[in-house]
Amino acid sequence: MNKIAEDSYILVYRDRRRRWLVRPKDTPKLHTHLGILDVSALVGQDYGQTVFTTLGDELKILEPTIEDLVMKLARKTQVIYPKDLGLMAIKLGVRSGSRVIETGTGSGATTALMAYLVQPTGMVYTYDNRPEHQEVARKNIEKLGLSGHVTFKIGDSRLGFDEVGCDAGVLDVGDPWEVVRSMRAALKPSGPMAAVTPTTNQAEKLVAKMREEGFVAVETMELLLRHLEARVGMTRPSNIMVGHTAYLTFGRTTLGSAVGSEATESVPVITGGDPLPTDGDAEGPEALPE
Repeated sequence: MNKIAEDSYILVYRDRRRRWLVRPKDTPKLHTHLGILDVSALVGQDYGQTVFTTLGDELKILEPTIEDLVMKLARKTQVIYPKDLGLMAIKLGVRSGSRVIETGTGSGATTALMAYLVQPTGMVYTYDNRPEHQEVARKNIEKLGLSGHVTFKIGDSRLGFDEVGCDAGVLDVGDPWEVVRSMRAALKPSGPMAAVTPTTNQAEKLVAKMREEGFVAVETMELLLRHLEARVGMTRPSNIMVGHTAYLTFGRTTLGSAVGSEATESVPVITGGDPLPTDGDAEGPEALPE
C-alpha cells in the first residue's frame, strides 16, 4: 500500500465540484472556505482516510488517478477532455512499450496520458511550433514524473517527423489535413491515428485528405457526456452536461500509396431484410473468436 510522501500528489475530496490536488511539500496547509487542512500531517499516512478541517468539515484523502492529474494541469491552451482521451487511447491501442508520435503538444494533457500508458519502456515524441506552449507542457510532464517517456521537439510537422515506424499517432493542430502525409510516413503499416478538430469543416477536409493518402477505417465521431443525479426514487439527468468539446477522427495506415486517388472503402448495399449491425447498435460489438 502506497504511503503519502512529501512529494506525493493528494486529491482532497469533498464532492464532485469541490476537490483540490495538492502536495505536502508545496502546500503544507490547505486554506479553503471549509476551513484549513494540515496537509503536512498526512505524510507517512495511507490514502483513503477521512480528515477534518479546522471548521470541522469532513474531507476524504484520495490517491489521484491520471484523470485527476490531467484535469488539474497548468494550461495555456484548451486541453482534451477525459471523455475524448479515453476513446482515443482505446482506439489507438496504446500500451506499455508503444512509440507514439504527436503533433500539437499544447499544454500536454494528451502527452501526459500517452506517456502514462507507454511506461516503462515506451516513448511519446511530441512536436509543436510554439516553444511557449511546450515549456508549459514540459513543466506539467515533469510534475507528473513522466519526463523519461516524452521527447519534446520544436518544428513544423507539415515538413515531416524524425521518427518512422511509430505504433500510433495523434494530430491536434488547426490544419490537420496538412500533416496527414507526414503522419502516414511516421506510422508503421496498419498504425492507427487519431485527430482532434473543433469544427465540422476541419473534419471534412481532414477525412478527404486521409482517404487520399490511403488511410482506411476512417471514421469521425463526437462524444457527449451527461451525468445522472442518482438518488433512490429521485434519479434524473443532471441539468449541466459536457456537450461539444471536439470531433474525433480515426484511421489506419496501409502499405502502398493511394496519393492522388479518390479511393474510399466499399460499403455493401443491403436490399430487404434487417440492416447489418453497426458500432452503435444496442447489441454491442461481436465477441472475439475463441
